[in-house]
Formats: sequence, structure tokens, C-alpha cells
Amino acid sequence: MKLSILKKIRVVLALFFFLLLSAVFIDFRSTFGEAFYQWAVSLQFVPALLKTITVAGVVAWGLIAVLALTLLFGRVYCSAICPLGILQDVVSWFSRKVKKKHRYKFRKAWTITRYSILGVLLLVVLFGGITFLTLLDPYSLFGRIASYLFKPIVVWVNNLGAAALSSADVYSILYQYDLAPIQLTVLGTTLLFFILVIVMAFNRGRLYCNSVCPVGTVLGFLSKYSLFKIELDHDTCTQCGKCMRVCKAECISIKHQTIDYSRCVACYNCIDTCPEDAAVYRISRKGKKEKTVELKPVDMMVAEPKGPQMGKRSFLFTAGVGMAAMAGLASVKKVQAAATVQQDSTVHSSNGGKIPENKQYAVSPPGSESIERFNDICTGCSLCVSACPSKVLQPSFLEYGLAGMLQPHMDFHAGLCNFDCTTCGEVCPTGAIKPLTVEQKHVTQIGKAHFIKANCIVETDGTDCGACSEHCPTKAVHMVPYGDLVIPEVTEDICVGCGACEHACPVTPHKAIYVDGNPEHLEAKKPETEKAESDLKEDEFPF
Repeated sequence: MKLSILKKIRVVLALFFFLLLSAVFIDFRSTFGEAFYQWAVSLQFVPALLKTITVAGVVAWGLIAVLALTLLFGRVYCSAICPLGILQDVVSWFSRKVKKKHRYKFRKAWTITRYSILGVLLLVVLFGGITFLTLLDPYSLFGRIASYLFKPIVVWVNNLGAAALSSADVYSILYQYDLAPIQLTVLGTTLLFFILVIVMAFNRGRLYCNSVCPVGTVLGFLSKYSLFKIELDHDTCTQCGKCMRVCKAECISIKHQTIDYSRCVACYNCIDTCPEDAAVYRISRKGKKEKTVELKPVDMMVAEPKGPQMGKRSFLFTAGVGMAAMAGLASVKKVQAAATVQQDSTVHSSNGGKIPENKQYAVSPPGSESIERFNDICTGCSLCVSACPSKVLQPSFLEYGLAGMLQPHMDFHAGLCNFDCTTCGEVCPTGAIKPLTVEQKHVTQIGKAHFIKANCIVETDGTDCGACSEHCPTKAVHMVPYGDLVIPEVTEDICVGCGACEHACPVTPHKAIYVDGNPEHLEAKKPETEKAESDLKEDEFPF
């Protein structure tokens, strides 16, 4: 078997995983079930690691598989499984089409940079913060890119097609779909990192993987000890430099005929390109002395790359500008879905909605158990946001504070938490949201409803409403007499914090009823069911 087939296998696997993971994040028609979501993301390194650490008695098979693959074959996770890495390969391929003379060359590793980033990340995690990991984890970063940048484009194309088909009286193929608005700060942060990755990949291939990505650093360290490695055969290598010019990791040194295995992403481009079959894939020959070869001037000229390059100063400048942009975006007010999403009720108060809601805590998803636990485990991949059928789960910016940046929270302006829905816990890959049964979900209190009488249109306009009570699944919000009218009253013990009341409330700009999150999730009491009294005798016909 010719070794060049390795690249073809890698490309096929990479396309499979890229399309698979793109599909689960972009799926707005709920085509796939929860089990499919779990299976699709099971090989992602950081979620598998977190699930192994945080869920008692669970060792994620995906973690074992990735570690085993790395110790056997090197960084195949980075080349064929990681969606962000594959996205960078797509950009690199496109850059070669745009810049015909674009070539790579060997460059020194950014060892201090990459290990410093990993060290700071580990220190932050050890002291109870996961924000840095949330920002840099390649799987989670790709999830946000797919959910907040790619998905809107797909939905827009879908809606164009649905409009065209509906004009031809065809309604069974496509239908209109409305996305809940995303905070500008979240969108801006995602776009910023997307641009950073794209610029680095366009100019320097896998530079992000070998300078910033913590997963790349960890697997790069392990890959130095992998059983199988790509090696340059000193007897047949002519130092033509073709392998070096296609190495997107920039880790092949023609002068020394060596490969930096901590940076090699096992793309096999060198094997596919080498005209002498000098790039071989075999069990590593430990202890072999390094050979230094003086290159001819013509070889040195051939090895020079052409086109714009990104050095450390350019990278640091780009990162600095990016962080400044993030700080500026933090001052932008949240774009609430209430401004664009139509409410079921058409009743609006002319006098109410003036008293702001006094929300002390954000509302974390059912199954997260507590805000602190959730903030410590969730990487903000947005898989639950994409899978949520009612769109109530939305990415946060500073709702949880800096510790929970980009993690999902319950946005009751965008939707409500369906009483029988347990989707988020079923799809969560890290264990941050534990799966609940429907019975457990019915008594999990994630927050409590609070009524602001001065905002209610019953008080301000003297008119009937009751939208909150009508939508409450437990009747924690019920109507009581109020003069000639009825007005809402809340029984907190049986409230589960689903947000149906807040979502249904027509009052603007501030709701008359809202849900404040429980920092620790509680168990709600089951609503009492009153038995109908009857004076009927046994077997007597009721009418």
C-alpha cells in the first residue's frame, strides 16, 4: 500500500467529522435526536476530559480513544477530528488557491507562548475559573462559530427557499424559521475569535493550533512519544524542499532533515508530495542521531515562502486589538428578544412596565444543579442552545459575571422552558447539565416567579389579562379576586421557574412578573390536585 493513501483517508475522515459536527450545531429543524448529538461530540477532547473529571464513576470513552490515537499515531485528533482544525485546513486550502505562490517554510516553535498560555489556563482552572478554557477550547469555539455565524446564514437561505416555494403553493418541503436575537457582545466576541483563527490559518496554516490552542499543546507534547511517526529517510531525501513547502504546521526542517513532532498535525501532505518517497511513516527510531545538511543557495531560495507572514509581534498586536474590541463590546447593551419577538397577547399597558425587575441571579438550565457548579464545568459550546426547541437557552455575556461568560442562561424574553422538555441535559457533552427524567424536571426549581403589581395592566389599566396564569404549567401563578377583576398571585413553593409567565406577560418595557434564578436549584412541591366532590351513589348515572 502506497503511503500517499494516508492523506486521502485523513481528508475523508476530516470531511466526515466536519460535516457531522456542523450539522448538529446548525440543525434548526430538530432532525437529529439527543442520542445522535451525544454520539457526534463524544470524541471531542475537552468535553470528554471534563465529563471524566466531574461525573463520578464515568470515564469518557472519547477521552481514552483520543489519548490512545495520539500515543499511537500522533495528532490525528487535530488533523481529522477537531472541527476547528479542519476549518483551518479549509482556509489554508483556499489561501493556496488565491495565492498561487503561497508556500510554507520551517519556523521555530512558539514554545514559550504556547506553554505560557497552557500554564495560565491551568492556573485559572485550578483556582475555580473556566473562562479562559471557554474562550480557547477548539471544540467550543467552533460550536459558537457554527451556532452564531454559520447557522444564521443557513436559516436565511432556508427562508429564501421557503418563500420561493410558498409562492408556488408548496409548503411541505421548507418552512420559515425565526432565530432568537443574539447579544451583540456574544456575537462580537465570536466574530473576533473567528477572524483571528481565519487570519492565522490563511497566512500560517496551523499557527493557531501550535501557538494558542491548549488542546494542541497537550496533544503535541504527547505526540513526541507516539509509536508511529513521519520521518525523512536520509538516504533517499534530496532536500528538494517540497515537503517543507506544503507543511501547514511549518515543522519540517530540511537543513536538519527532522520534524518537530510537537507541532506535526499528521496531515500527511509531506508523504503525498515527496517525489522520492523519502517521507515515510513508520515506528519511530528512538535514539537516532540528527543529521545536519548544509543547503545549497538554490535550495535556500526555494525554501523561502512568499506572501504575507504573521510573526509574534503581528500576533500579539492582533490579540491586543481583539481584547480591546472585547472591552468595547462589553459596554453595548443587551439586545433583548422582546424587541423583535411578537407576543401571543396583543394587550399592552399604556401606564405599566415602569418598575425594573429586581433580578439577583441569572437562571441556569435545569440539571445544572447550581450556578457555581455550572460555571465551573460548562465550556459554552452552545450545543444545548442549538438543540433547545423553545429557544429559551441563549448565550450569556456577563449575566453570570466573568466566571460564566458565553455560557447559556435561560432568557425568558426569547422563550420559555417547556415543562416536559429535557433536551439540554441529554445533549450536554461535559456533564455541566445533568440529564433529568421528566418526573425530576417537573419538581426541579431553577428559580422563582416574582410579581410586580405596579406593572400589571390589571392595576395600571383596570383591564383583565391573566396571560401569566394561563401559561403556568403548575398553577404556581393563579388569579385571585381584585375588586371586580382578578389579579395574579404566586405560590413560590410549587413554582419551578420555567419562565412561562414572564414570557407570556405583555407588559413592556419591564415585565409585571419575572423569574429570579436560584443560585442552588431546589426541589419544588408538587401542586395539589383537588378531587371533585360528588354526591353520586355507586352506579348512578350522572345526568
